[in-house]
Amino acid sequence: MIEESPGAAAMADAPLPDPAATAAPEREPVLGQRLRGMRQRREWTLQEVSARSGLSVGMLSQIERGVSAPSIRSLQKLAEIFAVPIGWFFSDPGAAAQGPAWVQRRAQRRVLDLSAKGITKELLSPEGDGRIELMLITVEAGGSSGEAPYQHAGEDAGTVLEGVLELEVDGVASRLQAGDSFRFLSTLPHRFANPGPLRCVVVWAVTPPLY
Repeated sequence: MIEESPGAAAMADAPLPDPAATAAPEREPVLGQRLRGMRQRREWTLQEVSARSGLSVGMLSQIERGVSAPSIRSLQKLAEIFAVPIGWFFSDPGAAAQGPAWVQRRAQRRVLDLSAKGITKELLSPEGDGRIELMLITVEAGGSSGEAPYQHAGEDAGTVLEGVLELEVDGVASRLQAGDSFRFLSTLPHRFANPGPLRCVVVWAVTPPLY
């Protein structure tokens, strides 16, 4: 008969580590980090940003902490009061450039994470001067650009690759399925949502570039 050593018994009785306690802390979303950084550099309080943007102090605090995400319209307002392009809120490229300037590798995509709204935007077009911008937009089930429509200069066009997209332009709504396309003047108020049970993926073009 083999006797178990006291050390082995102690190890057997020791509690297993809590995965939640040992896991690395989650990183704050880029959008929240950059919004807080811009506010602090200007020495603005949340109350001042609220007065300038029309967003509530509670919502701004949640955005900075990554608890919530702004609608596209609200993001436009924040970009306006801080005098930066909306592209400022995208993540930095994940990899160094490889190949000619007119090629962008998948790992180089910049991402705008609005996952709290069920939306992720990936810039597909390479950086640099140009007249058109291409994005891959993923809208999770129930996700939307926000209740209020938004608008900007230029023209929008795209094709639904997966799922169902409910697109509203100038008060007229239409449901598009995989293979359906659209094009409209960006100056018309518009919004979009995913009413289906599955994610929706859209290749979306904007001219001139918005981000």
